[in-house]
Amino acid sequence: MKKSILFIVGILLSFNVSLNAQLKIGYVDSDTIMDNLPDAQDARQKLDAVIKEWQTELAELEKNWKTKFDDYEKRKLIMTDQTRAELESELIKLEQEIAQYREKKFGANGELFQKQDELMVPVQNKVFTTIKEVAEEEDLDFVFDRSGDILLLYAKDKYDITNKVIERLKL
Repeated sequence: MKKSILFIVGILLSFNVSLNAQLKIGYVDSDTIMDNLPDAQDARQKLDAVIKEWQTELAELEKNWKTKFDDYEKRKLIMTDQTRAELESELIKLEQEIAQYREKKFGANGELFQKQDELMVPVQNKVFTTIKEVAEEEDLDFVFDRSGDILLLYAKDKYDITNKVIERLKL
């Protein structure tokens, strides 16, 4: 990570030579910000409560399946073929319900991710807005986040070359 930062700083300093101006670079630790922001803590607590509730419901479904399976295992030798088939079908149905519940709540597009967005996006927007405000007040050219992979959180518009790159790619 240090090599990446040094590389980026080197690139930014090369801007400095060609622009004959001093670049001002800042950084934040978004993990620390989120850990110290009451809104983020409240959102996490709400999310944790929802997760705990869903895990309890899931555990109850699994317990119900286990009870029925254990009963089936104890009695399967004395059951008629029809009764055994009915219970096996019921167990399969319960397994499918458990899998569906798990996917609905915790899957890739499950309610957990929707709830996380609902609770955390407003907090993240507040943080990014505040970062931008501070960056502008401090007359910073760039702001990076040091809490993970290097992430550019703010840059003055005059350094954005996106449109130039797009135009060249069209040629």
